[in-house]
Amino acid sequence: MTDTPTRPPLDHPAPTFARTTWSSLDGRWHFDQGTAGDSPSDWVWDSRIEVPFPPESAASGLGLARCDHPRYHRTFSVMRAEGQRVLLHCEGIDHHARVWVDDHLVGEHTGGYTPFVLDITEALADDEVHDLVIAATDLARDLEQPRGKQDWHDDPHMIWYDRSSGIWRSVWLEVVPAVRLASVAWTTRDTIGHLDGTVTITGWDETDPLTVEATFACEGVDLGTVRAEATASVVELGTRLGRAAGADTPWLYWTPESPLLIDVRLRLLRGEVVLDEVASYTGLRTIAVRDGVVELNGQAMFSRLVLEQAFWPESHFTAPSADAVRAEAALVKELGFNGLRMHQVSADPRFLRACDEMGLMVWADVPAAYVPTVRSTALHTHTLSELIARDRNHPCVVAWVPYNESWGVPEVADDARQQAAVRAAYWLAKALDPTRLVIGNDGWENVVGDLVGVHDYTHDPAVLTARYGTPDAVATTIATARPGARVLLAAPHSAGTPVLLSEFGGVSLARGDQSWGYGGVADADALVDQVRALAAAVGEASGVVGFCWTQLTDCRQEQNGLAWPDRTPKAPVRALAAALHGRSPRPVDGLTDPGTEELA
Repeated sequence: MTDTPTRPPLDHPAPTFARTTWSSLDGRWHFDQGTAGDSPSDWVWDSRIEVPFPPESAASGLGLARCDHPRYHRTFSVMRAEGQRVLLHCEGIDHHARVWVDDHLVGEHTGGYTPFVLDITEALADDEVHDLVIAATDLARDLEQPRGKQDWHDDPHMIWYDRSSGIWRSVWLEVVPAVRLASVAWTTRDTIGHLDGTVTITGWDETDPLTVEATFACEGVDLGTVRAEATASVVELGTRLGRAAGADTPWLYWTPESPLLIDVRLRLLRGEVVLDEVASYTGLRTIAVRDGVVELNGQAMFSRLVLEQAFWPESHFTAPSADAVRAEAALVKELGFNGLRMHQVSADPRFLRACDEMGLMVWADVPAAYVPTVRSTALHTHTLSELIARDRNHPCVVAWVPYNESWGVPEVADDARQQAAVRAAYWLAKALDPTRLVIGNDGWENVVGDLVGVHDYTHDPAVLTARYGTPDAVATTIATARPGARVLLAAPHSAGTPVLLSEFGGVSLARGDQSWGYGGVADADALVDQVRALAAAVGEASGVVGFCWTQLTDCRQEQNGLAWPDRTPKAPVRALAAALHGRSPRPVDGLTDPGTEELA
């Protein structure tokens, strides 16, 4: 054990709650295309697949056109001491999963965008090698289940992409104590460094006296240790970490300019005996709306975001590797953005870790269904709840977006029931996590939200200036919007409600005959010029509190990214970064440089 807490390895799939006793089950599995109503005895296992890549992707080794019932099998071995438990973690299986271990059905889960964990200890046979079978069901034509931007057509069309069915995120094992730490939720209480932690214990006989201990550090500097006696299975911790002697900065706030993180070592003790130990981290960060602006840690913050679709040509919505997600975050930062909107897909937790460490604010969408029914509303609510539980310890996540535009609520402008669904999702998010902003439905026909998000893809800078150049222009734009016209309902824009241009841009750089966007340019220089003109119209001097540029990369037929699908920028990064700040790059020793200090 080191003197100060340390973060887990970069490839750990659960970076804010990690033990050392884990092992990945990713790699080559047996595969079969099942059918509705089948069972393990029906499966032949005559194919191989590379997990966690979806069977529709080239990276899986299959590249299937469609797979409604993917079936998986592999063997594994695990070493555990007497009294230890074995947990199976599935980070993402779309959409419904059933799991067998050594011929025992050990559990099921519904929801393709959130993880689940099963205690498989009792199912393990006495053999050294064990069988694991996972059956997924993900019906391509089921428009009630959350699918985000996965197409329900056989071929991608318009703004929808290839599917990612079945296992599409990591599967892993963890050996844990029977009496153990089950979860932690960190909350920054105020702007002077008070941090609260809610720790849950499982497997515990409450007559057994236990202690929860948390040791805090920032950049290797010890910040102290707090202990709390466990009197129930939920233990509350509290400390103030606003200042630290010897740290490079006296204030330990997390910001895009200075993304300081607090490393935490959590231990469960019986006397001085350590029963369980977990590595965690968080950041001291508040986000709020006050007097018409968004405040980060009590200071006004202009949000310069980019729309992140997280789609890779070879692996679809599955990141190719831990290195790839870190490179993705680094590209966003290099382009001069201070955040991103995770659009219609849940983020890879390793990507959120990179955003935490690099200083990128994240708006987190809930992937949409496409028809409004009782079932689709229930599935949507379930996904929202599980996403908040999974991601709430990441300081980078500053906003939840339950609905995008009118996706899944197509008559929201006039239908009281669909409006109630949006309001219910807003208040549910606020109940589960009151520390972040929530935008009930973003883009147009807004029902409720801490912000009003506007989607406007005009490519005329003068029109953007007329609509959003001043607070008065913004108020007039919203007040004169026509309900049902894919703009705004006026009701959410009360005094003090900020407005953010949450989708705009969408400029396409022509490449062959497959280019599609909201307007095109001929070459890289023209792209930079257009980005500069549009960004200047809605920058910090305008009447909006931020913008979200569409989009980071080209994705299939939607080719309006700042980078090609392989993540190569379409123009020099420095030129694009300057343009997104509404400026021209200035020459430095024959090179172009946007002025790093000014971009911070």
